[in-house]
Amino acid sequence: MFDLTEDWKNAGFGIYVHWPFCAAKCPYCDFNSHVRDSVDQKRWADALCRELENEHARTPNRLVNTIFFGGGTPSLMSPDTVRQIIDKISNLWQVDMNTEINLEANPTSVEATKFAGFAQAGVNRLSMGVQALNDADLRRLGRMHSAAEARAAFDIAKKYFTRVSFDLIYARQDQDQNSWHSELREAAEMAVDHLSLYQLTIEPNTRFGELYDRGKLRGLPSDDASADMYARTQDYCNALGMPAYEVSNHAAPGSESRHNLIYWRYGDYVGVGAGAHGRITVDRQRIATHSPENPEKWLSLVEQNGTALYDAERVEPEDQASEYLMMSLRLSEGTNITRYQSLNGSPPRDSAIKNNVDLGLLKREKNRLIATNSGRMVLNAILRDLLA
Repeated sequence: MFDLTEDWKNAGFGIYVHWPFCAAKCPYCDFNSHVRDSVDQKRWADALCRELENEHARTPNRLVNTIFFGGGTPSLMSPDTVRQIIDKISNLWQVDMNTEINLEANPTSVEATKFAGFAQAGVNRLSMGVQALNDADLRRLGRMHSAAEARAAFDIAKKYFTRVSFDLIYARQDQDQNSWHSELREAAEMAVDHLSLYQLTIEPNTRFGELYDRGKLRGLPSDDASADMYARTQDYCNALGMPAYEVSNHAAPGSESRHNLIYWRYGDYVGVGAGAHGRITVDRQRIATHSPENPEKWLSLVEQNGTALYDAERVEPEDQASEYLMMSLRLSEGTNITRYQSLNGSPPRDSAIKNNVDLGLLKREKNRLIATNSGRMVLNAILRDLLA
């Protein structure tokens, strides 16, 4: 049986550092990102380090499996800022040569010049937000780099990092099967060991969301066409030897994003920075943490009060079970039923499992529930059924 109070050890311990600034706001993005004319990097580095000290006091004596700089656009940070934060984490917790240290980057020519500095600071994995490999679609997506810059930045990244991933968005405006397959082939030729391939989602409170509500976002593929693109993506990446280990993420065996696996396997993670979330186990109780989203408010609170983090809630075991199920079913390895039962007090309903197995949406392999390829396309419906 699983030890409920040590459940996080099934997935590990990571640290997430949120850099909330971008050079421009992309029209599809609903992340906590903000555009500012200038940022005082020293003030921000000092404040992030202060928050790390606060969280270390609650999670001492742990091995850090992963560090992730996300955003926003972390490649707008200076390498010195990144180094200061990595050094602080190394001084507080145990960090070793196996710790994955990932930084998200945009492939503009200016940011690519920092790649060597990031590597020297300790970053050992780079995630690049390429999003499209043609200039017309990059402009539609509000990106500030060209396709040529993206290819050049990728070549630079491979010089300094043995692990490089990049993101692409599909089901874009006026995109058809043939154009996506062509782009996918080029991505495969560029890829090192990991690809994140996301279907365009129209989120509320974004520019695309506003245009969509007004009927002005034209040329989006139909649901059936998008589903066909998803299916073709799975087939192509499987043949390439980079199967989907998660709904939107593909990797050669052993090259999965270890930090994201902590989320999907429901481990513990410290979250620092404006709008950052965390899940940490303190005194045998799991706690959800959060920070204000406004960067200036966050910085002011840290400098005046010593912290901007607050405990949003204690996460009760049955809620932990629901969160674990929602995250783990996204993975090709699926959900450990015994672990779910240890948290929830009972397993998922047999009738719900049978119904989804009969529909070809789930499969049961020994002690695991796994979503099929068809099931991954309707995962929210499956979860509603299992959690009812």
